Amino acid sequence: MKQYPIGIQNFESLIKDGYYYVDKTHLVHKLVTEGRYYFLSRPRRFGKSLLISTIQAFFEGKRELFKGLAIDRLADDWTPHPVLHLDLNTQKYDRPDSLEKVLDDALNGWEKIYGSSPTEYGPAMRFNGIIRRAHEKTGHRVVILVDEYDKPMLQAIGNEELQHAYRETLKPFYGALKSRDGDIRFAMLTGVTKFGKVSVFSDLNNLNDISMWNRFYDVCGISENELEAQFKDDIGALAEANGMDYDACLAELRRMYDGYHFEEDAPGMYNPFSLLNTFAKKKFGYYWFETGTPTYLVKLLQIHNYDLDDMAHNVTSEDVLNSIDAASTDPIPVIYQSGYLTIKDYDREFGLYTLGFPNQEVERGFVRYLMPFYTNVPPTKTAFEIKRFVMDVERGDYDAFLSRLRTFYADIPYEMQRDLEVHYQNVLFIVFCLMGFHVNVEYHTANGRVDLVLKTKAYIYVMEFKLDGTAEQAMQQINERGYAAPFKSDGRKVIKLGINFSRDTKTIDKWIVEED
Repeated sequence: MKQYPIGIQNFESLIKDGYYYVDKTHLVHKLVTEGRYYFLSRPRRFGKSLLISTIQAFFEGKRELFKGLAIDRLADDWTPHPVLHLDLNTQKYDRPDSLEKVLDDALNGWEKIYGSSPTEYGPAMRFNGIIRRAHEKTGHRVVILVDEYDKPMLQAIGNEELQHAYRETLKPFYGALKSRDGDIRFAMLTGVTKFGKVSVFSDLNNLNDISMWNRFYDVCGISENELEAQFKDDIGALAEANGMDYDACLAELRRMYDGYHFEEDAPGMYNPFSLLNTFAKKKFGYYWFETGTPTYLVKLLQIHNYDLDDMAHNVTSEDVLNSIDAASTDPIPVIYQSGYLTIKDYDREFGLYTLGFPNQEVERGFVRYLMPFYTNVPPTKTAFEIKRFVMDVERGDYDAFLSRLRTFYADIPYEMQRDLEVHYQNVLFIVFCLMGFHVNVEYHTANGRVDLVLKTKAYIYVMEFKLDGTAEQAMQQINERGYAAPFKSDGRKVIKLGINFSRDTKTIDKWIVEED
């Protein structure tokens, strides 16, 4: 019986130990025969490391591992090449010398095999020398594979001095991919993000970026066709374990884990880590968030006091999506490339992409993670507090609901007080987004005002929020604009709430109610 390769990133051990493997080797063959220098950006836990390991095994000539796979039929040349594999995912980068220690360790290992020179100083010169000597010693050009190339830069977000130090080290180091071109057979760099312009790629213009190329949209992850072709029995077992039929189970898998679009015309892709965990545990869960927390994203959002509702419905261009400028103040490219947003629509006439959350796992997981950073609710109480909100509105206790919401605004961090209007909207966005997984919430914002329609089995709440106005003005707007009119024939009780948020008290100061 095959095992699910959860956390297995080494191709050789995966094959030898009999784990499931979704065959991507036809795409590996395209890569190694149609080009030489590549860059690939994909979210974490999406199979980048396994792809790198698969390419390494191919270039090491380990044909026995590929028996029965597509590349075994397609490839004619299995000549072993010297492979320099650098994995930057193994270190915590919090000091200027953290990166140099990792590079030094890798360089020492390669120099034991291919020799060193006393005239070579620093990581860049040593790397150049190793590439040249590896070619000379073996008679075959070198393969260079860099996994998670951007890890140092991501961990240094918010620390410009540290980012500058890492840039100054990485730019000349990766420059070897250009200066030693005659010694290199193939090179691939992978990471979560692409730092461009004034950053580590500014001098490296020979990399072919396949991150948003339709030909390679499925090089990582699991497609719908792969899911149904190779995991049919697993879907059936999952359905049985959860009291569902096959089609309903497949629909739930789509809702939870599908929806990553890496090019405007590309089909959606599933997060493989979440799928495999779901099949192994026979339970739908938020597995992607259990393995790591996107602290660098929260730093970016808070540094720029970003409107979270804008983030979830952002419209931007390909130039913005495809590269992160180290001097930029826009967090959207990092959030998109990290997998928390994906392409939802594309306007060909103007070349604009509409972004949104790819699926429920990402939306709910990310918003739950944000709550403690924007409210005074600790992570351990997030789910409990949302449950209490839902219970309040389901039983018609709007006073308890709004009193609880009022406490969420206590002790606003100093750095967020410079724009209380955005912070006020962000807390509402988080609360109502999380409630929306349990009750029907229609949430809209415009010019600092929030219109909210919240539906339960017995009630329909129509809310209008004012900032530094009055609750009476909010109620007047509900009535004058007929916000409650569409629900008069619904059969459920309609409750209108006019609510005012005060800049002085930094929370809700008053609400008034009318019931229809």
